[in-house]
Amino acid sequence: MKKIYLLTLFLFIVVCAFAQKKQLISGTIKDAATGETLIGATVRIKELVNTGAVTNNYGFYSISAPDGEYTLIFSYIGYESLSMPVSLHKAQTIGVTLNAKSNLQEVVISANRPNNDQIASPQMGVEKLNMAQINQVPVVLGEKDILKTITLMPGVKSGGEGNSGFYVRGGASDQNLIMLDEATVYNASHLFGFFSTFNSDAIKDVSIYKGGMPSEYGGRLSSVLDIKMNDGNNKDFTVQGGLGLIASRLKIEGPLVKDKGSFMISARRTYIDFFLKASKDSTLKGSSLYFYDLNAKANYHFDDKNAIYLSGYFGKDVLGLKDLFGTNWGNSTGTLRFNHIFNNNLFSNTSIVFSNYNYVIESFQSASSFKATSNITDFNLKEDLQYTLSNEHHLKFGINVLHHSISPGDITTDASSSFNSRSVERRYGYENAAYINDDWKVTDKLSVLYGVRASWFSLIGPGTFKTYDPLGNVTSSSTYGSGASVKNYLNLEPRLSAAYQLNEASSVKLSYNRNTQNIHLLTNSTTSSPTDLYVMSSNNIKPEIADQVSTGWYRNFSDNIFEFSAEVYYKWLQNQIDYKDGAQLIVNENVESQLTFGSGRAYGIELFLKKKYGRFNGWIGYTLSKAENKFAAINSGAYYPARQDRTHDLSVVGIYQLNKRWSFSGSFIYQTGSAVTYPTGKYDIGGLTTFSYSERNGYRKPNNNRLDLGATLEGKQHKKYHSSWTFSIYNIYGHRDPYSITFRDSKTVPNTTEAAETSIFATPIPSVTWNFKF
Repeated sequence: MKKIYLLTLFLFIVVCAFAQKKQLISGTIKDAATGETLIGATVRIKELVNTGAVTNNYGFYSISAPDGEYTLIFSYIGYESLSMPVSLHKAQTIGVTLNAKSNLQEVVISANRPNNDQIASPQMGVEKLNMAQINQVPVVLGEKDILKTITLMPGVKSGGEGNSGFYVRGGASDQNLIMLDEATVYNASHLFGFFSTFNSDAIKDVSIYKGGMPSEYGGRLSSVLDIKMNDGNNKDFTVQGGLGLIASRLKIEGPLVKDKGSFMISARRTYIDFFLKASKDSTLKGSSLYFYDLNAKANYHFDDKNAIYLSGYFGKDVLGLKDLFGTNWGNSTGTLRFNHIFNNNLFSNTSIVFSNYNYVIESFQSASSFKATSNITDFNLKEDLQYTLSNEHHLKFGINVLHHSISPGDITTDASSSFNSRSVERRYGYENAAYINDDWKVTDKLSVLYGVRASWFSLIGPGTFKTYDPLGNVTSSSTYGSGASVKNYLNLEPRLSAAYQLNEASSVKLSYNRNTQNIHLLTNSTTSSPTDLYVMSSNNIKPEIADQVSTGWYRNFSDNIFEFSAEVYYKWLQNQIDYKDGAQLIVNENVESQLTFGSGRAYGIELFLKKKYGRFNGWIGYTLSKAENKFAAINSGAYYPARQDRTHDLSVVGIYQLNKRWSFSGSFIYQTGSAVTYPTGKYDIGGLTTFSYSERNGYRKPNNNRLDLGATLEGKQHKKYHSSWTFSIYNIYGHRDPYSITFRDSKTVPNTTEAAETSIFATPIPSVTWNFKF
């Protein structure tokens, strides 16, 4: 770690050499009605062309200028701009509040729009989602879903119906880092993927990084999904929620101390189990099928420079069939944050973060009763700092120490069970990192975002650790005591992105970034499962490494109403993990012997056209891509399509504001079918048909397409409350997208095989939700 700290210090000193002496203005920008900090709000100095700043994830900004008289302009999408004169002769702290525009103002096209940040910013492959748009996109059963919405973006592919997993630029689902208020969420799905864990009522900001990730993010190869919860209203108490066909939600927020502290509690629960209890079917009457989640957050601002935040998420799924079996799984996270402003230049965020994912499966049948459990627990200590050297240099640097604890699986039984109790040793490890990142405006046309992340992973005892040869045979075995170092990996991850403005409305960008990953998902299922197994890098499993290069052209049209981008990328993947044919992954103390290791590649082009303003807005996204793996033990060492490989992916989203009360929306998708492995032959053993397989992922599921429609009716305006109705139809023309395809002997034609296709939503699914706010 000493080398990492020295490297960070050296880069900090080098970059500080660019600093210039100017007067600084800093502060926080908030919503005038609720006191919520605004992420990504802009501050400009009217008299100085191309001089501006953007608020960070905590609403803080810092900007500098020589002594003089200026006009500051504060702006944020969907809010009224604010102009403020300032006499700048010494450092100043200026915090402001912005007023949200009314519904009528939101659909009026302004004659003077600010230049879109996508042109000037060196950041590539990032999408920031507007919560208002997320809430209008139609989804299944009316539950607004962040994960389903991001799969409508180019380069982000859905895992399919009944699966909330997603794939980014050819990466696997576990190669996405999903963060909720800085805490890692390992399984972001409810009800086997039909819904995501994120209740949109509790969410303030959503950003997904597909490439060119800043150095403060690490630990995954493909993407970062960074989700921030609402802080809570520090002005007034409010209650809002919604009643739907299968789920209801409720949010309460208000001040702890007016203008200084607030809280937010948001809860959601399905009630399918209530319908099961009312069923006349005796089998279903005692069954369970529901999920719940709870988001909570509180904050207190001691003064203008010190604030503390405490947030948490708690969610669980419960599924059971009377006296036969039961299963439950869930996530718990907690984040304690302290923000401190040292001076106008330096902002600090210190975080203590907890994350846990666990599952339990039980069989209640007397002859085969058992209980299987597994969990992963993280404790993370982070220190992130932001230092404004000048308007041209915005520096970020920090460290984090992350402790992993993974219990791969335990099975416990009683004396009457035909199963034997089994246990796999818990594994422990540290994943530490130090980073530095500089956002440098080199000239009026050239901007660069560069930095490096040093990651150090250490697998530690106690436990017995085995080494396996390529055939899975044990070559050595050693026992280590508690805290003893078993295996260490140190990796440097350079990051570089650059943007060159061709003119005020267009730019070209390029980026290179390296990422490493030390937490790996083992699964031989084509869909997300609560029993998916996580393992750490070890003496057998090396850290996964991805190198990605990308370039793109960005163009704004019609006074910045339209924005267009075209990005091309190529990704090299090292130390990829797959399972051997016939592998046994669950509760296997020698699970690492079931693995094979290889490489991969992914490349493609992403096209994105978005209309941002006006009564009608939306976007069109298209991705043409290829994702392939290469393993010596699979397909004779030749490249083969990865499970997530889909050649074509098209999405069209439209939202139309008819008037103050009615708005309509629709989304259409078209996707190439996923790569799958089908049997190529069969043989009979004792009257039982057994299928044989050859080429891995040599076939395709049928192509998928779907149209969803939605409408929102706003209630009449009242001083004390507001309500609305949301209507939607999912899969309006009833296209059958196969959830699974299995093979069996034909029941009607002897000696032949037939494919049995299962679709979850084979007919249109209507839904209606009543939303309210007091």
